Amino acid sequence: MRKLLTRLDRYIIFKFLGTYLFAIALIISIAVVFDINEKMDKFIGNDAPLSGIIFDYYMNFIPYFANLFSPLFVFVAVIFFTSKLAENSEIIAMYSSGVSFQRLMRPYMISAALIAVMTFCLGAYVIPRGSAVRLEFEDRYIKKKKVDFATNVQLAVGDGMIAYLDQFSSHNNTGYRFSLDKFDDKMLVSHMTARSIVYDTLADNHTWKLRNYMIREFDGMKEHISHGYELDTVINMEPSDFLIMRGQEQIMTSPELSSYISKQRARGFANIKEFEIEYHKRIAMSFAAFILTAIGVSLSSRKVKGGMGLHLGIGLALSFSYILFQTVSSTFAISGGMPPALAVWIPNILYAVVAVFLYRRALK
Repeated sequence: MRKLLTRLDRYIIFKFLGTYLFAIALIISIAVVFDINEKMDKFIGNDAPLSGIIFDYYMNFIPYFANLFSPLFVFVAVIFFTSKLAENSEIIAMYSSGVSFQRLMRPYMISAALIAVMTFCLGAYVIPRGSAVRLEFEDRYIKKKKVDFATNVQLAVGDGMIAYLDQFSSHNNTGYRFSLDKFDDKMLVSHMTARSIVYDTLADNHTWKLRNYMIREFDGMKEHISHGYELDTVINMEPSDFLIMRGQEQIMTSPELSSYISKQRARGFANIKEFEIEYHKRIAMSFAAFILTAIGVSLSSRKVKGGMGLHLGIGLALSFSYILFQTVSSTFAISGGMPPALAVWIPNILYAVVAVFLYRRALK
């Protein structure tokens, strides 16, 4: 019975993963130095504690950006050590011993699978928890990100129930010029208005306090009007439904993102494209490990004039163009009419075509 992993497989996997981790350590170290230099004045000016800077900010900054630029690290790792193998004629020796290019790709794809699973698990479940701490630190000591008001809020809060707020302020959890319309088979049966509406933060069942309210109920041609100064009522909405903080999608795990998107879509809330992009990006970025690995091996498995420098130059250009392309396509999804899932996956589709072309060329 043949071993699942040969010595050659283990050699390539260890080289791949070792170079990948080394690239992360090197580039993130440089990024941290530049970030400290840029934010030092704000840390000192806002009296940020040293423990908070280290543990709340940078201990969560490092995994977030390492995961964000994982495609770049994968590409650099593959190009670097595969070019070195080619320069040392190790790949020629592998071919001479009967190892085909397809067989050579197997340990690369195993390594890519390990990186893809790790990237997805970190991005979907682990990093969002750390991002919540990091963003809270940034909001307190670096720059303000929290949204403390919303205007022209309209959302579905139940079956046939539409709520509207002219303005809402988080300082006192109060909304102004509120209305709630209830429809039965597209017929308006109730219209409630209130000069102000206050969210009860102590209750956990969406309790709101209406002030200076009026309720109009319609029954055919009849109309019943009731009004008063104050009324406690339960409305299926809360401030977090319309007070969306910049970067809020980063602090949600993938199951939470999926639930939030479904909930807001059912309510007719339109400002959820950033959340949809983040949800699909976590999957697409993980899958990119396979595509970029295939491109890297196909490019650097031959000894060419110019050596490792040429391969690294091409690899860096392709990896940066991939990240840039993904950013641009995501922007089109936010500002244009492109579906978020399509926008996130377009770079993968195009680079998959490039990977197939280079792979077939390498076979020849």
